[in-house]
Amino acid sequence: MPPRLAAISGKLKGAIFAIDEDALIIGRETAANVCLADGAVSRRHSKIAKTGEGFVITDLESLNGTFVNGVPIRSRVLEHGDRVRIGDSQFLFLLHDGEPSKSSEVTLDEVQIVTGPTLHVRLDEAVSQMERNLSTLMKVSTAINAIRGLNPLLERLLEILFEVVPAQRGAILLTVEDSIEGGPVFALDRKHGKAQPVNVSRTLVQQVLRDGVAVLASDAATQSKFATESFIETRAHSVMCVPLVMIDRKLGVLYLDTTVSLDKFTKDHLQLVTAIGGIAAVAIENARHFEWLEKENERLLADVNIEHNMVGESGAMQRVYHFISKIAPTDATVLINGESGTGKELAARAIHRNSKRAQKPFVAVNCAALTETLLETELFGHERGAFTGAVTQKKGRLEIAAGGTVFLDEIGELTPPLQVKLLRVLQEREFERVGGTLTIKIDVRVIAATNKNLDDAMASGEFRHDLYYRLNVVSLEMPPLRERREDIMLLASYFVEKYGAMCNRKLKGISTDARTYLLAYDWPGNVRELENTIERAVVLGTTVWILPEDLPEALLETDTSADKSKTNYHEAVVQSKKEIILRAIEQAQNNHTEAARLLGINPNYLQRLLRNLNLTEPRSTSTILPSRIGTKKP
Repeated sequence: MPPRLAAISGKLKGAIFAIDEDALIIGRETAANVCLADGAVSRRHSKIAKTGEGFVITDLESLNGTFVNGVPIRSRVLEHGDRVRIGDSQFLFLLHDGEPSKSSEVTLDEVQIVTGPTLHVRLDEAVSQMERNLSTLMKVSTAINAIRGLNPLLERLLEILFEVVPAQRGAILLTVEDSIEGGPVFALDRKHGKAQPVNVSRTLVQQVLRDGVAVLASDAATQSKFATESFIETRAHSVMCVPLVMIDRKLGVLYLDTTVSLDKFTKDHLQLVTAIGGIAAVAIENARHFEWLEKENERLLADVNIEHNMVGESGAMQRVYHFISKIAPTDATVLINGESGTGKELAARAIHRNSKRAQKPFVAVNCAALTETLLETELFGHERGAFTGAVTQKKGRLEIAAGGTVFLDEIGELTPPLQVKLLRVLQEREFERVGGTLTIKIDVRVIAATNKNLDDAMASGEFRHDLYYRLNVVSLEMPPLRERREDIMLLASYFVEKYGAMCNRKLKGISTDARTYLLAYDWPGNVRELENTIERAVVLGTTVWILPEDLPEALLETDTSADKSKTNYHEAVVQSKKEIILRAIEQAQNNHTEAARLLGINPNYLQRLLRNLNLTEPRSTSTILPSRIGTKKP
């Protein structure tokens, strides 16, 4: 008979396909010689063709592959009796008549059985034992992998072991840096539970941990290597100790014992517990890692999970949040440094809001906004008749803030007499009202802020050293906006949404060109200047986007010429300004005051233009050549 392909399973079962000189195509398409209506079969799946070597089956780049005798192939010479599987169908390749395979011969002989101890196991008993063991392993895997906490997992593991092993006591000892000393330990007594202590053989545990091999000891108390005094007191008859190993890492040991001689541990028990230990090791490692992640997550959340109204996700602001989370729960006096508009008062409010004083008043006082006399009255209050117009008694801000927080903004502007009075408040937590003699005790937290360099102020005698040291218990530096540029667009988008809602304007956002100017500007006024800029743009804008023409002129004067290949209206205006300013400076022979006069502008404004347009030149330069116009200083 000619070579043929016989379908032995699948939808074509029983069909026979002859293989002639032409190739036999197998696939899902109707034009195939063997058409298989199976979604797992490609349109042209494989072919069988005659070659000089014989009949060769070739996979035609199918999605699910072609298998010969269970092995995936690309191309292979078929032999008589080979089984070809394609999708859900299986075929038998036949070259000639006859059985595809021949059984090996077995010779039965009369021989004498070797005498000695033998173990007789019935098939049904062996199958039953295997089923019980598999069932136990499945139960262990399902039960312990569903538990996240380490102690609940260890307790459940010992409970399951007590169900399958006749142990009275069990313990799990875990390692820390490859040592059981000081590591987590969990013990359980079958009868008394966790209330009964469990004695463990240190010698046995260390041996198993060192060698990584499970040990079964019957009559363990009589064996010299285990016969320690504490171990003998337990009267353990059988002891089993199994290592908990995960990818060559020794996580600890699993220890079981019993004092009942009839409940002797067997080799089967040891094998089963060893298998359970292999499964448990992975679950234990996962549980320990999960608990570590939870603790780490709680720590990180405690660091940054603070209530505040500040906007920013940059590294600089993350450090601010972390610092606030550390100092807020304390009563330490805080000095906040930073340029104007960096959000010093927002930081002070965040400290108060996340402190134990959060339910008490937060009172802010601007030390630069009032005269010395008015500020003294504001801070300390006054008695009736203390001065002309004091017709009633008035409580000061320090007294009003009892139990809460007082925020002293612009503390660097405080006059020397008030510095002395404030020093006493910080030292003694007491003061007298203006015109009064009654000493008032207060319980307030003081937070001060300044944009002034207090080191320079102390050096010039404007600020007291002792007051500085009282205020500067903990110091917080608020970063300027130019040092956290990644927050500029986040803040800008926040202000667009805020003022868009206030002005009843539906805005889509900030245009790409406007973003370029916002990001290039140095923001000397920091967040306050950015907020005012966006509010102005929202009010004056006429489209659904914030455009460059909606921004203040100072921003449009900023040099954004990273790519000079593109020129637009605003860049042309900036270029013209540069040419006019440079021409005036050249005409004034590098005298900026004279150049400002020629331009008809204030010299300070000229200096700002030079900075914004990146035209600042060394004083020694006598002239500025026209070729330098519009060129960025290296």
